[in-house]
Amino acid sequence: MILKVSKWKFKRTLKKMFFCALCIVIAVCCLFPFYWAIISSLRCSSDVFSANLFPSRITFENYKYIFNDITFGCALWNSTSVAIITSVLASIVCLFAAYPLARRKFTGRKRVLMTALGVTTLPHVAVLSGMFEMIRIFDIYNEKSALVLAYMIITVPFTLWVMTNFMNSIPKDLEEAAIMDGASQYTILTKVFIPILKPAIVTTGLLAFIAAWNEFLFALTFTLTNQARTVPVSLALFSGASQHEFPYGLIMAAGVTVTLPLMLLVVIFQRKIISGLTAGAVKG
Repeated sequence: MILKVSKWKFKRTLKKMFFCALCIVIAVCCLFPFYWAIISSLRCSSDVFSANLFPSRITFENYKYIFNDITFGCALWNSTSVAIITSVLASIVCLFAAYPLARRKFTGRKRVLMTALGVTTLPHVAVLSGMFEMIRIFDIYNEKSALVLAYMIITVPFTLWVMTNFMNSIPKDLEEAAIMDGASQYTILTKVFIPILKPAIVTTGLLAFIAAWNEFLFALTFTLTNQARTVPVSLALFSGASQHEFPYGLIMAAGVTVTLPLMLLVVIFQRKIISGLTAGAVKG
């Protein structure tokens, strides 16, 4: 009996050790590229291509250069403003659109949801020509409004689908009780549903923000000047070679600067993101 218990404990300990080792390997694979970008951004020009895991000399010249670069600062502001406007508009539109899709039965409801799901599977290049023609007709080429319009088209379908699933998880008893008290549809949505859906709103809004922040193809196609370009395009067209022998360090510094805001947002809202992602998993 004692021998069986010992074998069981040994197997359990071995499984825990294997799981911990696997987690460490996955964490290293995920974090090492970002770590390498950080130390590469802190290297001097002569040490930028060194294979050492730690820089021989730390310098902040790369960060000083990019923060003094007007073009990069303008691109950073463009990305921030466009991503915020896109996430706010997508959350508002999908919140009001998801309510009838989740709580009302009407002809074509499933078709709308399946169409929204199908749009999310389309590659951006498939709708690029149509989007370009629409932006040309609206005469908003090389403006932020063109990017907001393009990003709304790629973020709203996914946000609508997720928000509808979240609303389906809310018990109908709450809505029926509000109706019995004489509440209107708008009051039910704003006073009953929105407080419950805060984690879902934060989750979908943050996902829309990240999608707009990282988008490259539309930003490259619909902008022409440095005053309208966003950070991904600015990084792709980054030209520091004329001032520096090796622009690699500048690109790494810019990449770290662009990635940090997203990491901070995820850390700040991590609890709401987790609760939001699991809110639609179980119906009440």
